[in-house]
Amino acid sequence: MRSESAPAAAMAMPVTSSRSWLRTTVIALTAFLTLVDLFAMQAILPSLIRHYGASPGAMGIAVNASTIGMALSSLATSYLSASIDRRRGITISLVLLAIPTALLAGAPDLATFTGLRVLQGVFMATAFTLMLAHLGEHYSASDAAAAFAAYIAGNVASNFAGRLLSASLADRFGLPTTFYVFAVLNLAGAALVHATVRRAPPMAASTAPAGGALRLHLADPQLRASFAIGFLILFAFIGLFTYVNLVLAAPPLALGMMEIGFVYFVFAPSVATTLLAGGLASRLGTRRGLLASLGVALAGLPLLVLPSLAAVLCGLVLFAIGTFAAQAIATGHVGRTAQRERGAASGLYLASYFLGGLVGSVVLGQAFQHFGWGASVLAIGLALCAAAGLAATLGRDAGTQEHRQDA
Repeated sequence: MRSESAPAAAMAMPVTSSRSWLRTTVIALTAFLTLVDLFAMQAILPSLIRHYGASPGAMGIAVNASTIGMALSSLATSYLSASIDRRRGITISLVLLAIPTALLAGAPDLATFTGLRVLQGVFMATAFTLMLAHLGEHYSASDAAAAFAAYIAGNVASNFAGRLLSASLADRFGLPTTFYVFAVLNLAGAALVHATVRRAPPMAASTAPAGGALRLHLADPQLRASFAIGFLILFAFIGLFTYVNLVLAAPPLALGMMEIGFVYFVFAPSVATTLLAGGLASRLGTRRGLLASLGVALAGLPLLVLPSLAAVLCGLVLFAIGTFAAQAIATGHVGRTAQRERGAASGLYLASYFLGGLVGSVVLGQAFQHFGWGASVLAIGLALCAAAGLAATLGRDAGTQEHRQDA
């Protein structure tokens, strides 16, 4: 149950209609600075392969090893969530995140690089999980969908700007400078959270043991389906945006590192469309909103196997719009469906989500290495179809009913 003063404690600035844009910006910027390290390394995969002399599959696993730490950390944070002060936990996590980020500049071998990426994942996921719990606990039902959409929009922006920044820095200044700049961004995120999130109790005290909260959420079929959808979304997303870089760098497209960085402008439309995902879920409901979003992502896949840069770019735009909207809707659905212990529910969702990214990087890396890009795209399509099948099992939620009553 929320405290009556919780909405006032959500951010440092007053939440009024005239300043809602500022609240949205701060939430999105917090997500951006929390997750900017996660996908940025994918844009410099060809440079990392050359630097460490690794195969595409091995380097892809190393780059995405952060998802191992994120899955484990999300699960641990969900277990301990009720006892962690949100502001302090997020701030400390982002400060600690800067340490492995800076150490990547001097990682001597692939094993060290992989271990540091795992550590990055631990701290990123702790901050991410606690912030999602904070939003679920301190916003009303009517504001929560918009708040979650703003946070996922910041995630989209981190995908876009992080990749562009890493590619441009690596191309101009080299790999060490790239990692140092990202460490500074981590510290900027800690400062932003410290300045804008007021200290507040994480949630009302619960008499249930932490393990009981996890069992409670896993027993809910709506939440189980949502967790599985999250798994499949990142399975597809990481697989596509890790190995498409190698397709872009190879003939017939043969793009340079800086040109690959500019390819990630394909994420720009998703920043705007993800902000609309909360309204889409309110109007259509979770089930139809997810099906529509996943349908858009699937529509982009056939374009990715054509030997045309324009076609590939269009396919990437559609895929990004669809998967980010689906992620925002699924995240919001978890926050609304969990009636208590929302931190535990968010942690379970993110553990499943990041585990999907890890499995996707391994499975799709092997598919790419042994069977080619077409097989990888086919596997991604099957994952999205499975997610759509799960979305079809979700019942009509309260958001749709409330919207119809208001109409």
